[in-house]
Parts: sequence; C-alpha cells; structure tokens
Amino acid sequence: MSRKFVDLSIPLQNAPMENNPAVIQYVAHHELGRSRTKAYKFPDTSYFPDHMHCATENISAVSTHSGTHLDSPYHYGPTCEGEPSKTIDLVPLEWCFGDGVVLDFHDAERGHNITVDEVKNKVQSLSEKGYDLKPMDIVLIRTDHTTKYLYTPDFEQSHPGMSADATSWLVDQGIKVMGIDAWGFDIPTNQMAKLRLEGNTKDFFGSHYLGRDKEYIHAEKLANLDQIPEFGFQVSMFPIKVERASGAWIRAVAILDE
Repeated sequence: MSRKFVDLSIPLQNAPMENNPAVIQYVAHHELGRSRTKAYKFPDTSYFPDHMHCATENISAVSTHSGTHLDSPYHYGPTCEGEPSKTIDLVPLEWCFGDGVVLDFHDAERGHNITVDEVKNKVQSLSEKGYDLKPMDIVLIRTDHTTKYLYTPDFEQSHPGMSADATSWLVDQGIKVMGIDAWGFDIPTNQMAKLRLEGNTKDFFGSHYLGRDKEYIHAEKLANLDQIPEFGFQVSMFPIKVERASGAWIRAVAILDE
C-alpha cells in the first residue's frame, strides 16, 4: 500500500510576519569556503573542491512561535491542573502522532469566534459520515485562512478562531492536541483586546488560558487543510526539542493511505 504525504506547514522566512519575525542569514558555498579557509589556516580556498565548502544558514531574532509551531502547556501558564506545566521538551511524543480529524469552518466569517454548538454539529456530521471522534485524535480546525491570506497585510488580525467553550468541549472528549490553519488559535488579538476593554474576559485569549485548567496543546499557522479529507488519515507534528521552551517549530504532515 502506498502513502501520500501532505505538508501542513508554512515555511520559516525572513521576517514574514510582524509579530513572529525571523532573520535568516544565508551563507553560500563560496562564502563559507572563504570563512573556513581562515579557520582551518589554509593558504587559500583551493583546498576545497571547486573552492567551495558546504552551505549553511544562521537564524536569529526568531521566536519559538514563529512559523508553523506547537504550543506547550507552559505557554498558557506556569501551572496546569494544579501541577507545573509541561514545557515543549516534556510533551509526550505519543500526543504528537495519531489519527487526524478535520472540522471544516472554511466558510466562517473572518474574525468569527467558533462556538461549542458549531463544533458539536461538525462532530455529529462526521459521525453521520462514518467517523466517531475518539480520545487522542488530533483535531484540525480548517479555516483556509493561511492558504488565502498568509502574505496579506492583515493576515495576523483577520482569522476565525476557537472559543474557549468549543476548545473545552473537545478537551472533555479526550482530545490532547488541536491545530488551526490561521495565525492564532483564538480570534485576532486586536479583536480580543477590544473585547477585554469592554469587560469581556471569557473571550480574551480564552482557548489559551483554558490550558491553565485543562491540559491540552494546539498548533498554529498550519496550512493546506483543504488538501486532506475530514478523516481517514494520520497526523505527525513532532516539535523541535527546545529545552524549557513554551513552544517549538514543527513540520506538520498528514499521512494518507492510497
């Protein structure tokens, strides 16, 4: 049986987004050859084949939440369920690979706060199609926002997001890992800040702060969820092992049997 792999990640690029910058210095073959000539005390670059050494890149000014990444429970708060929160290097690898489920909200309005009833309806629809949500499934929230708006000026401030009630209900079904193809898992920050100034605390980073009371994690800035079915695939989203970190980059991949 053959397998199809669908890349669910966006690339890490030079300062692609204002709030998640990355500076990548590309060191080409000839340049590193010149540098290593001095380091190795060679007379000249002729000691390397064709005067070239190996290429490399230096990445700086980059957040562990830049690009496609997975949050750890520690991102949401120092404690979770009364215990010290897990940092990304302590997140069980078993959480990061499993059967995937797509809840399709690609028709949601920009900035829409997805409700618990909307999530329940999507899960019921999956059941009617032959798939029952089970504990440890990896739930992917499809908005198509990354696909449509990644390189637009308002990408960070216009996506649909998950309400705290919707996220909490999924956690209560035994879901440990979720993900969304948008800048963030909650609604846009400018929208949340306005609500908070108006006295609304529930929708101010509601899904993030939920992680202080219920242990779960989510991935942000996924992509290509429109290229996979609603169920019948597996998801891999293993994080880079960054010691004591609140998150880390992932190469999220959907794996389908053909």
